[in-house]
Amino acid sequence: MSPIPNGVNGVSVSEPQAHGPKSQKKHSQVVIIGSGPAGHTAAIYLARANLQPVLYEGMLANGFAPGGQLTTTTDVENFPGFPDGVRGPEMMDKFRAQSERFGTEIITETIARVDFSQRPFKYWTEGEEEDADFMTADTIIIATGASAKRLFLPGEETYWQSGISACAVCDGAVPIFRNKPLAVIGGGDSAAEEATYLTKYASHVYVLVRRDELRASKIMAKRLVAHPKVTVLWNTVATECKGDGELLTGLTLQDTKTKETRDLQVNGLFYAIGHEPATSLVKGQLDLDEDGYIRTVPGTAQTSIKGVFAAGDVQDKKYRQAITSAGSGCMAALEAERLISEEEAEDESIPAEKVHVPAEGYLGTDKE
Repeated sequence: MSPIPNGVNGVSVSEPQAHGPKSQKKHSQVVIIGSGPAGHTAAIYLARANLQPVLYEGMLANGFAPGGQLTTTTDVENFPGFPDGVRGPEMMDKFRAQSERFGTEIITETIARVDFSQRPFKYWTEGEEEDADFMTADTIIIATGASAKRLFLPGEETYWQSGISACAVCDGAVPIFRNKPLAVIGGGDSAAEEATYLTKYASHVYVLVRRDELRASKIMAKRLVAHPKVTVLWNTVATECKGDGELLTGLTLQDTKTKETRDLQVNGLFYAIGHEPATSLVKGQLDLDEDGYIRTVPGTAQTSIKGVFAAGDVQDKKYRQAITSAGSGCMAALEAERLISEEEAEDESIPAEKVHVPAEGYLGTDKE
């Protein structure tokens, strides 16, 4: 089958060679790689559809414990269903428990290698990449997430999520930041947006820019510089994070030209210097954008390889929220289920009464 061009972003969906060997070691209809909101939401939908999904949650994959970025987050106050807020690790424990309740097989291993050249797809776990033995899956959902770029300044590890964050929308409204001076590191549109957002809660916002100009668009830069609660510190970098042992109380700054240093009293530091999608596993096999995120067909979770879907922050560099990740996990699950159902219906060796019927009649099209 020739590639199918689709969408404004030029994603072409190629159909891999079919009828490869099924693994004698382990074969699954659906494998999910990743254990954040996207991965577990996909697992919940697929398990309830009796497709017996297998979820590989990873062993410190991408530097995070199983559960992803939310395991390093303290209070989550913007996820529906938790009116009093919930701690990130607790929320991910609930996601995991719900996946297990419906029958998801959760394996605490990291997938280190995949082969999307033919279906069923082959994959190997960490430590077994070179083995002749492999496992196979009819469909795979990539939900490996992304991680915020950090500077790893002295003191940063001590005050991470205790005054230091990489998401203003997620954390800006928490009590430790309200009516306090805050700092944002970055000079692009993301930094301008985060700093402007923080003015709703902060007493003042300092933006640390290592050069003498912003990389942000003209409209964003103009809005930021003109805001009465924002001070842009040009030619400035942070060199140390300071605190009382529990919470951040200040930064040591350095002028990039004069090399002079000084202290700045702030109760919050927000990184806005970009994210790194965890796509090294699929690089060279799936179509990625210029920043390394997986491209999907617009409005779907379908990647450039038929039968491989992407959900969550690994394909979303715009919103990067737990709720949007969960939503795309649902999309990936429904699309994988639809594909399995269609292919079973076309397989003459499968009796009609044993063909999988999508949950709640979902066929991926409008109802007549």
